[in-house]
Amino acid sequence: MMAAYLTTVAIIFSLALAGILVDRIYRRFAARHPQLGPFRDPGKCGCCKGGDACASACTEPMSPIR
Repeated sequence: MMAAYLTTVAIIFSLALAGILVDRIYRRFAARHPQLGPFRDPGKCGCCKGGDACASACTEPMSPIR
């Protein structure tokens, strides 16, 4: 029973670290390759077509991914 608990804790911890690592890699890539265009700011919703990024609220729903 204790082994299952420790395994679960280790898996959750490693997934959290992997998420942090991917975010750092993404930010480093975006900084090194500005010619690829603007990357989404995680603090903004990004659903507005005009790129205003929720100045007050998005009025248009996100278009479905095709």
